[in-house]
Amino acid sequence: MNTDSIPVTIDVTSDSTTARELCILVVDDSATIRRSAETMLASEGCHVVTAENGFEALSKITRHKPDLIFVDIMMPRLDGYQTTAIIKNNVQFRNTPIIMLTSKDGLFDKARGRVVGSDQYLTKPFTRDELLSAVRQHAF
Repeated sequence: MNTDSIPVTIDVTSDSTTARELCILVVDDSATIRRSAETMLASEGCHVVTAENGFEALSKITRHKPDLIFVDIMMPRLDGYQTTAIIKNNVQFRNTPIIMLTSKDGLFDKARGRVVGSDQYLTKPFTRDELLSAVRQHAF
């Protein structure tokens, strides 16, 4: 487990019998989306690290070694596709699940996300249940 993150837990079962420490990185240029995701995840006991762009995310990934990463597609300078490709091409992080966050829900966009290595595609605006379901599906 990552020693740089604060130990926290998220309940991964409906009957509250199993929990595990999680560090989650949320990368989005929208402060509103970052705050919303952080609030939803932190309320479930996750340690949440945020970044507002791909470059900041790359530096925080190395420092925090997250268990799961949410990445917005439409960001300036280094978009979500490029950020995901860089992360997945790093041997240390290639198995870290990445979920694309976007308002674009076209087939081409989803396919391009898969090509660069994303594990799931979550369309904004997302609900608390959708966000937590993605965590349960990919973090364990």
